[in-house]
Amino acid sequence: MRLGCLRDSCPKLTATSLTNVGAPDNRQCHNVSSASVNTSKQTVTGYALELGFDLVRVTSTDDFVQDREIALERLRDGLMDGLPWYHQARVMRGTSPQELLPGARSIICLGLSYYRPVLSDDPAPRLAGKVAQYARLQDYHKVMKTRMRDYVRGLTSRLDTPISARWYVDDGPMLDRAAAARSGLGWFGKNTNILTPSHGSWIFLGQVITDLALEPDPPLKKTCGSCVRCIDACPTGAIVAPYVIDNTRCISYLTIEHRGPIPRELRPKMLDWVFGCDICQDVCPVNRNALTGDSAMWKQGTRGDSHETKLDTLDLVNLLQITEEEFRQRFKESPILRAKREGLQRNACVALGNLGDPSAVPALNDALSHISPLVRGHAAWALGQIGTVDAREALNAIRFKEVDPMVLEEIQATLSDAAGRDCVSAIEDI
Repeated sequence: MRLGCLRDSCPKLTATSLTNVGAPDNRQCHNVSSASVNTSKQTVTGYALELGFDLVRVTSTDDFVQDREIALERLRDGLMDGLPWYHQARVMRGTSPQELLPGARSIICLGLSYYRPVLSDDPAPRLAGKVAQYARLQDYHKVMKTRMRDYVRGLTSRLDTPISARWYVDDGPMLDRAAAARSGLGWFGKNTNILTPSHGSWIFLGQVITDLALEPDPPLKKTCGSCVRCIDACPTGAIVAPYVIDNTRCISYLTIEHRGPIPRELRPKMLDWVFGCDICQDVCPVNRNALTGDSAMWKQGTRGDSHETKLDTLDLVNLLQITEEEFRQRFKESPILRAKREGLQRNACVALGNLGDPSAVPALNDALSHISPLVRGHAAWALGQIGTVDAREALNAIRFKEVDPMVLEEIQATLSDAAGRDCVSAIEDI
């Protein structure tokens, strides 16, 4: 999407304590004083790099007028359908920095690379589902927000002056990509990701809105030129035009945010992705020489534990069998929790169907008895895709026991598709 996915889930930070608040638009706030100060930009940028951020730029707090119009147009065109929290009021607020922090004078834009080509030397399971790179590490919201809190507190100390600031990590109304582009941290790619000269698009974005008076950095004078590799490579056709994504066709949306049945026509195009998708980033020439994200932030947690979760791929059969308790325990520090167990198991069924390996039939047969109709329906589809005799026998056996209308419809459609393929095959054999 041209616009970053945003969620209102931050706790509030006062000068002396960290407390949770339940307001819809909860933000992190460090209000020591409302005084505005002129300060050394070198200190601000140097300290961010010292703390482990890979990129830091500054932009003004002027309204993001053009980005606001684009966002509202996307809403009107239905391209953000399926994200009920992304609405007009949120766009208006997120493009008005002065509304987010009255008296603000600068936005410090931070970038943290997550590019780690290989996390584990362990061989992938035979039936493996892919996970987007960003989700292979600990939840970036927690990692970055903790360090950004330290950053704001440290600036207060280093500058020896009270400051007022709010910070966001893809979890509030702030349009993170708009700020990143205007600050010169990167430029918009045709897949709507922010591309940076040094780290490509493999970066997390954070913003600190502050009353510090800092000289803004100019935007980069770069574009993607005539390159359309990301558009051509998207298997679902989600990039409907340069810089325009149809959210409802994006594999990342379908595997993470979408809660219902995945449209049948899109399932075969989702390949073996079970959480997110990196295809448009993998083919991007800018990412060819991207620096590895080796920030100390990813190497050790606050209690000495590693932030690496080694989730390059997931065992699809194991996912179908995992209990709710096991799911929460295994992914407790991971963004994968957002998909919920039911959603991840639905995705596993789709991936197994696309892999077409007959060894998955027993696990999918068991999934036909899953408590969730959503999982049962997608298991039926996957069995139809595999199409072996035992897969069809499983479908024929369960259709007389199933009572859920949605699942019955999936079973019938799957059997009808299989019969149609048999008919075509018979004609070709004549």
